[in-house]
Amino acid sequence: MPNIRNIAIIAHVDHGKTTMVDKMIFYSNLYKKHERPGELILDSNDLERERGITILSKNVSVSYKGVKINIIDTPGHSDFGGEVERVLNMTDGVLLLVDAFEGTMPQTRFVLQKALEIGLKPIVVINKVDKPNCRPGEVQEQVFDLMFSLDATEDQLNFPTLYGSAKNGWMSTDWKKPTDNITSVFDAILEHIPKPKVNEGLPQMLITSLDYSSYVGRIAIGKLSRGQLRVGQNVGLLKANGKLIKSKIKELLIFEGLSKRKVEKVETGDICALVGIEGFDIGDTITDIENPEALASIAVDEPTMSMLFTINDSPFFGRDGKFVTSNHLRNRLKKELEKNLALRVEQGDSADSFIVYGRGVLHLSVLIETMRREGYELQVGQPQVIIKMVAGEKCEPIEILTIDLPEEVSGKAIEHVTQRKGNLLIMERRSDRVHLEFEIPARGIIGLRNLLLTATAGEAVIAHRFKAFEPYRGPIEIRQNGSLIAMESGTSYAYALNKLQDRGRYFIESHQEVYAGQVVGENTRPGDLMINVTKSKKLSNMRASGSDEKISLAPPIKFTLEEALEYIQGDEYVEVTPKAMRIRKILLNEHDRKRQNK
Repeated sequence: MPNIRNIAIIAHVDHGKTTMVDKMIFYSNLYKKHERPGELILDSNDLERERGITILSKNVSVSYKGVKINIIDTPGHSDFGGEVERVLNMTDGVLLLVDAFEGTMPQTRFVLQKALEIGLKPIVVINKVDKPNCRPGEVQEQVFDLMFSLDATEDQLNFPTLYGSAKNGWMSTDWKKPTDNITSVFDAILEHIPKPKVNEGLPQMLITSLDYSSYVGRIAIGKLSRGQLRVGQNVGLLKANGKLIKSKIKELLIFEGLSKRKVEKVETGDICALVGIEGFDIGDTITDIENPEALASIAVDEPTMSMLFTINDSPFFGRDGKFVTSNHLRNRLKKELEKNLALRVEQGDSADSFIVYGRGVLHLSVLIETMRREGYELQVGQPQVIIKMVAGEKCEPIEILTIDLPEEVSGKAIEHVTQRKGNLLIMERRSDRVHLEFEIPARGIIGLRNLLLTATAGEAVIAHRFKAFEPYRGPIEIRQNGSLIAMESGTSYAYALNKLQDRGRYFIESHQEVYAGQVVGENTRPGDLMINVTKSKKLSNMRASGSDEKISLAPPIKFTLEEALEYIQGDEYVEVTPKAMRIRKILLNEHDRKRQNK
């Protein structure tokens, strides 16, 4: 039996998980091949680098005192909860990271609850104790209270606590006595995380993750929970519906450092990757072909939000992208379903539209952004919250929203949230800040982040997690102002924009191509307004004194993808292409819109 420990690192978004894993890799001397100072090795995807968040879970392994430690870095955002639920099945314990100032946050609760339900033993690491205003003692009690409220067992509550700063590369059992290394983390893992159980018998492995290689296709990843596997062995793939498919293992890979190594056999308890298994899904079981036995499949939380994805049919379609047809879109969404557990796709009303269900705006916007970078053109409708009928009553998803902000702006934040049917549950001081907790319908969170950041001058720290489906809370007034819509196609001119500056704020600059029906700005009043931004100054040979004053235009509003999705109204689309992002009316013709409104 190889000497192994399997652990996952879990925490709220931005509490230092990936930095912690990086330091563990660094101390295991695996950095030599990957010298990239200042960059996190594990957040390798461009989107993860830009946003500073982990989206996909990653496997690495390090060696310490002759013990192989398989580490899984997980996302901290509840929108990527599908990733977390999947990978926790591969582990025997977790490292829970908590920020020494912020303490336990909504996503800490979310990921910790998943780990405790499976029965994993936690090691608590209170990170960032070098921050001013940090309160490690209070945070440690907070973690205990949280675990107690989540019905942790006696053994789980008896957790070891370490303190330190992952960024500065030290950990210690006493936060007042800094060290110069993180060996105390490794020692705690060896002492408190159990070895995988030795299960003799026929092989059994639950597929909990997958990888893709352009040479060999899809690769199944999971923890071997019983028996052993060998190269060339015939195994059964037991599907969730009970169907058994005969397969043969062509290659076996185990994780070593940051890469995979080919081996001839794998023993119980190790995390491995299998090449040669065809037609598998996450949650299927690899089992003995003669005596198939299924392992319990992975249960994943329901999606809470949907969006309409459709092909780009604007006048500018096909200019930037390589993939523009409904077939391209259908195949890409099918491919995404294979590895994105929390996603669901249904056919829309027409052959070229699809309704995509996900965990939240961030979850779906990461998919759209990835597709855009791959060369897809598409249009996306307004995010819709999923409404369910429970015991004959209309129910909607309710979220727990927490906001940390300076006291002087707390009144504005409370006002904005209560306007969106939020109920204030907790209000408490934390050193120089106020911590607010609300219950709010998921509909109310759409577009709320921008409002709060504007109202608090960028000071608010906002997080939310799904609570449950509860009775519908009634209509919510979201966006008051109408849109400014381009009347004609053409090029926008500073001359025209200047004359119309009092009508509202623009999303476009001068000398930008626009088409009729494109939303070019926000009206200062409710209701939509048609404007002509393509009107140029007529040149004559008559001189006019003082009429050629210098034009100064206010800078246009530049939306990120999430902001645009949260901003649009029900009769608008966000058009996304590799080089541009525009907001447009679904019906470009003004007469068609008037007819529909009647």
